[in-house]
Amino acid sequence: MSAKLPNRLHHTAYVTRDLEATRHFYEDVLGIPLIATWCEKDMLFGAERTYCHCFFGLADGSALAFFQFAEPEDQALFGPPMPESPFHHIALHVDADTQAQIESRIRAAGFTEPDTYTLEHGYCRSVYIKDPNGMILEFTYDAPSAAALEQAKRETARADLARWLGGDRSVNNTYRH
Repeated sequence: MSAKLPNRLHHTAYVTRDLEATRHFYEDVLGIPLIATWCEKDMLFGAERTYCHCFFGLADGSALAFFQFAEPEDQALFGPPMPESPFHHIALHVDADTQAQIESRIRAAGFTEPDTYTLEHGYCRSVYIKDPNGMILEFTYDAPSAAALEQAKRETARADLARWLGGDRSVNNTYRH
């Protein structure tokens, strides 16, 4: 019997320094709607914590969520800075029209490099932007051939990983321009 997979991502959560700046970026710039705001007070990790928790909805029903704490001590404890690495990011799948619309909104809001950039991976085209918290979001549109490639990559995924971990670092992305 094969393992049952989760249905979808429910939400991914982060701490923000400024919920209004975060709301403006996600809702007004990117067009991702604020769908819930929970203002809460709980006993968490040995102390009473007061916080606000906002959810921004994606098309599949999942969400990006952000916490802001009322007390600076809680904010510092639970909100370490985002890593500056471009390899720490959230990638969201979009269609070509949505990607074009997001790119247009980003430009209209005045974002430029290094806070936004585009990469052609060959199997997909990705638009990256940094949010007010320093988190990088990637909006990825799959190439028309991606569906056919997906099955081939599934079939070789373990062998490709074993080869790379074994020291053979040869490139296997022959689709990149």
